Amino acid sequence: MSTDSDTPITARPGTGSYTVPGLSQEDGTRIAELLQDRLNALNDLALTLKHVHWNVVGPNFIAVHEMLDPHTDEVRGYVDETAERIATLGSSPLGTPGEIVKNRSWSDYSLNRATTNEHLGALNVVYDGLIAEHRDAQRAVADVDPITEDMLISQIKGLELFQWFIRAHLQNTAGELATGGTQAEDTAAQRAAKAAGE
Repeated sequence: MSTDSDTPITARPGTGSYTVPGLSQEDGTRIAELLQDRLNALNDLALTLKHVHWNVVGPNFIAVHEMLDPHTDEVRGYVDETAERIATLGSSPLGTPGEIVKNRSWSDYSLNRATTNEHLGALNVVYDGLIAEHRDAQRAVADVDPITEDMLISQIKGLELFQWFIRAHLQNTAGELATGGTQAEDTAAQRAAKAAGE
């Protein structure tokens, strides 16, 4: 199995000694390692969504506050599904806060109390990164494990749908995003707030 990274995936604690029938032990372990990164990202997203839910203020508060909870539940479902796939592949899913912090490749969410548009601008950046990495993982397993690929495709579909909900708040009638394609949460938040006249 190949990945987009030149860095080989090395086994972490929790790697098993068996995998599902039809996969080599090496492929099963590598897929589980890839999924552990996705598990960390999804756990982080679920926590971030609740953080935003508690800290969003201003116009459209109730709409955004209530929009976040069903998606948070959906993401928690992805967490469980991903962890169970890791276990099915013969490895041990690691779901501790320390695992997320130690092995994540992204920075902590940068906003605390902020307006709806600021949070949605920042969340749009979060989803850009998360979805791109999910797509990388899907491509990496495509030729080896269609079961894992199918799971990732389903998750990507749900994540992209929710990003559309976010973007609907951030775009004008011409379809242009207020965040202007920025990759920094704080810059995206500022641009979204400015576009909303905040």
